[in-house]
Amino acid sequence: MSEQSEPSTQPQKRTDEREARGLRLVVVLLGLTVVSGLIDAVSYLGLGHVFTANMTGNVVVLGFAAAGAPGFSVPHTATSLVFFLLGAVAGGRVARWRGEGSRRAWARLTLAAEAVLVGASAVVAFAAPHATATVYAVIALTAFAMGLRNATVRKLGIPDLTTTVLTMTLTGLASDSRAGGGSGLRSPRRSASVVAMAAGACLGAWLVLHHGLGIPLLVAALTAGVLAAVASGRE
Repeated sequence: MSEQSEPSTQPQKRTDEREARGLRLVVVLLGLTVVSGLIDAVSYLGLGHVFTANMTGNVVVLGFAAAGAPGFSVPHTATSLVFFLLGAVAGGRVARWRGEGSRRAWARLTLAAEAVLVGASAVVAFAAPHATATVYAVIALTAFAMGLRNATVRKLGIPDLTTTVLTMTLTGLASDSRAGGGSGLRSPRRSASVVAMAAGACLGAWLVLHHGLGIPLLVAALTAGVLAAVASGRE
């Protein structure tokens, strides 16, 4: 029986070995959280107070804009929401197409697409940094990329690493801590996610204030591309 079962176990063993190569998805998603901070710094500070990664904040911003609050734009915010949703639809399609196969291949495919989209937004920002069309193009490209990524991260289902929002992460960090009567088991991961977002936002803000939109978008695209190349399929 062992001789007969040996050939069937070998392909699975090779698949498992391939999936294990590269950085664990937890590390990759923390890197993507840094990228989210970068992109939201670009969009909020450089594109007229709109978010393209954090849709919770974006819906609130849309309310501000609809009420006529100065410095906010309904067209900018609506563009971000629409293209984020289109990206999420595309991500759902990809998940159904590739979700039953290799997690590594699936993650790398969507991260590579994100890198291309954000890279395209950097090219637009460098080419015509002050054009009105540039604002809409960068919003659309980065929001679509973030929707695509969020749909993928959601399907991967790795706890406490959404990469774009922190409300529930912070809630879990506090309520499940020893002070809150919990074990604090996931505190390191949750804390790392908060730090990653803050670090990305800080870096992105500094780059926007001192170098404009193109450089931080290029940094975000290159980071996503590197993470795509080194991601494994394991948590």
